[in-house]
Amino acid sequence: MTLEIILYPIIFLYGLVIGSFLNVCIYRIPKNEDLIKKRSHCMQCGYQLKWYDLVPLFSWCFLGGRCRKCKTKISIQYPFIELMNGLLYLLVFYVNGLNLISVLYCFMASALVVLSMIDFRTFEIPFGINLFLLALGLIRLGMDLTHWATYVIGLFLVSGILYLIIFLTKGKGMGGGDAKLMAACGLILGGPKILLAFVLGCILGSVIHLLRMWISKEQHVLAFGPYLAMGIFIAALWGDGLIRLYLQYLGL
Repeated sequence: MTLEIILYPIIFLYGLVIGSFLNVCIYRIPKNEDLIKKRSHCMQCGYQLKWYDLVPLFSWCFLGGRCRKCKTKISIQYPFIELMNGLLYLLVFYVNGLNLISVLYCFMASALVVLSMIDFRTFEIPFGINLFLLALGLIRLGMDLTHWATYVIGLFLVSGILYLIIFLTKGKGMGGGDAKLMAACGLILGGPKILLAFVLGCILGSVIHLLRMWISKEQHVLAFGPYLAMGIFIAALWGDGLIRLYLQYLGL
């Protein structure tokens, strides 16, 4: 308990720092801009931010959500993503425990946040994000080689179905980025959990998008990535319990 009290604040702060970088990724990746070398700046006046302007969450609050120089409003997205990433890291370690798999899940959660925001805005999932998730999947496979078949099945199970849909509809029924996402995360989660993630993503996508269409007259075009990402995150943390409950309901 003492160790957890010490580590949880550190985990949260680390999540905030990574969340700040996620904002950079969300803004720059669709524009094909450099993520490292280009300095952060105000998008209105070009003011190059100092280190004290970049303290996650606190700088935005201290400046009242405005640029230090031109006083232009800074989107609430920035502190929101930072705070959400910190809370997601805490949730992962609280549910999954203090172990290396939790570290991997945290990186996965951050990647899912980035691709969700980008897909929501552009209807495209960046290939580089899926490649990063695939690398995490290979690491997960290496950590549990005894059960390698589960992860390999996860790699092809849902993605194979999605690629079949893409083939049959000539690319109109599903985006290739969604299929790649499920392949990469299938390698992280394994067969049963990635199937659960897909089912959850479909349910969440149907319910939430219908509500958005009803409330805000949202268009029929659906960015599926964010809902798949929700399903993947839920399956990663609570998948075993949900699958066990379902099997018990079936009497198996």
